[in-house]
Amino acid sequence: MQTVRPCGCKGIRTCLLCETEYKITKPDLKTEFEKYSSYVYCPYCNLSWPGWDSDLYTNHPDHEGKAIEFPGVYIKLDFLNSNDNALLSNALDDIPWEVSQSGRRKQNFGPKCNFKKKKLRLGSFDGFPKSTHFVQQKFLEVPILKDFQTVEQCTLEYDPLRGASIDPHIDDCWVWGERIVTVNVMGDSVLTMTPYHGPNTKYNLKDVTEYSTTCENMKSDVKDENGDVQDIIVRLPMPQGSLMVLYGAARYKWEHCVLREDVKSRRICLAYRELTPPYLNNSSQDEEVKELLQRASIFR
Repeated sequence: MQTVRPCGCKGIRTCLLCETEYKITKPDLKTEFEKYSSYVYCPYCNLSWPGWDSDLYTNHPDHEGKAIEFPGVYIKLDFLNSNDNALLSNALDDIPWEVSQSGRRKQNFGPKCNFKKKKLRLGSFDGFPKSTHFVQQKFLEVPILKDFQTVEQCTLEYDPLRGASIDPHIDDCWVWGERIVTVNVMGDSVLTMTPYHGPNTKYNLKDVTEYSTTCENMKSDVKDENGDVQDIIVRLPMPQGSLMVLYGAARYKWEHCVLREDVKSRRICLAYRELTPPYLNNSSQDEEVKELLQRASIFR
């Protein structure tokens, strides 16, 4: 179905509501992924260990099996404390929600982007909610984010009653920059990573070749415990209150998704985006960039 449905889904995106009403069958990604070797990333030792269940990292340092490296991930547990989570959750619920696809709701603060036509419009964007200011201030405490300039903040709600999920994808590379930041405000979840083998025309990946990434770890080959290079699944835990940054290989070489089965309770997260170096430094867009950064410095 290519039309927008009452639930907010369109095209191949579905939720439990429209799947039931329109008798749509959604591909079972979990079953497909379980055919491959899977690993769980441990934020304590920054290694990935054999297994599927995301709470395996809590066994640290008593891991089992042989670990592999998975470059391009930074996870800070307890980035937000329980009081921060409660205050932020309540504040976000005071802001109107918009329906989104795949059983989600959203709140967007940032420019309007047309990734196919490569056009950006500032539109009505006039800053971020004041109640979320402290989150961006806390970025200064994280070395990898010391020069991060937020230009988009998107709140996403995942509802398990609607079978909320997000399909495998890479965040568009034309305007969104090298670090993909997620703050998990409510509910534990998992980000499932799968290697990308498609053309570089998708997601505007070819744009990345036009500049040298300033982030490290662009190595794409990930080897299993036997030292073989193959398709594997890497599961990144996102417990409540955690901060996750994807960069380098994890940003550009791997698709990420949230499986329906990994949304066991209401989940709220904040997603943050920066500009790419070419867009930020394009002299022909100086005035647009200055205006965008000025608006992005406002909290109302």
